[in-house]
Amino acid sequence: MNKFFRAIIAAWGAKKLGGGCLSTIVIFVLIYVALGKCSNSRAAEMPAKRHNVIVAK
Repeated sequence: MNKFFRAIIAAWGAKKLGGGCLSTIVIFVLIYVALGKCSNSRAAEMPAKRHNVIVAK
């Protein structure tokens, strides 16, 4: 996930869930880290498997 969108989503979630200043910051960090763990960066780095198809005439 793009870092910019991850920060926007984490900020929105922290604003909705946070009560005070410290809890908002903690919730922002938790959401930001959680979204970073859910990224598909590992899947994008893996090469795609190719299947060879033999066509007989």
